[in-house]
Amino acid sequence: MSNSGLVVYTKLSPNHSGQRTHSIDRITPHCVVGQLSCESICGCFTSPQREASCNYGIGTDGRISLCVEEKNRSWCSSSNANDQRAVTIECSSDKTAPYAMTDAVYAALIDLCTDICKRNGKKKLLWLGSKSKALNYKPKSDEMVLTVHRWFANKSCPGDWLYSRLGDLAKRVTANLSGVKRRISVPNRSIRLPEKLFKASGETARTERKDLQLPDITIMPCRRE
Repeated sequence: MSNSGLVVYTKLSPNHSGQRTHSIDRITPHCVVGQLSCESICGCFTSPQREASCNYGIGTDGRISLCVEEKNRSWCSSSNANDQRAVTIECSSDKTAPYAMTDAVYAALIDLCTDICKRNGKKKLLWLGSKSKALNYKPKSDEMVLTVHRWFANKSCPGDWLYSRLGDLAKRVTANLSGVKRRISVPNRSIRLPEKLFKASGETARTERKDLQLPDITIMPCRRE
C-alpha cells in the first residue's frame, strides 16, 4: 500500500494503531478549524499526549502533507471501525462556522481523493447523503464511500461549507476517474478585445476597441493526471 505522490511534506505522527485491519473503501475529510499550513497540520499531531492524527493534511495554499502512512489506521474520526477503513484528511478551514475552505484547499482535496481512489483500485467515489445509508452500504470492489466525523461524535466536522459540497466532490472525483471532463457553466460576460483582432484582409484596422458580448459558454478544464 503506497502513499500519495502529491505529498510535499512528511512528518509522521506516533499516534496511530499500526496497520489497518480492513481494506480502504472510505475517505473521511475533516476541517482543521484554522487556516494552517500543511506543515502545521502535521505539527498538531506530533505529541503522543494529543492522541489524535490523520493520514493527510491540506494546507490553506493547497499543499499536501503526510501525517500517518496510508497503510496505518489514524486516530481521526472518533470511530475505530471507520478509521480502520478510511483515509482521513484534515483540511485547513476558517475557525468559525460554516468552516469555509479556500479554493486551493478544495481543488487539492479533489486531486487527493482522485489519487487515493486510483491507487486503491476504485472507479467511483460515492456520497450517499446520510449516516444510515453510508454506514450500512457495502461498497463494490471499485467503489469508495465518503463519511464524516459528525456521524461518530457530537461535532460539526467537516463543517457545513464542505458538507454541502460532498456531492459535488464525489461527482468531480468520479469524473476524473472516468476520464470525463466536467463542464463548468459561466454567466454572460463582456470581453474587451484589442483593435488588431479586427483587422481583416483588404481592410484598415479599426482605431477603437470593441466590446464583444458572448453567450453562455462552458469551460472544459484539463484533468490533472
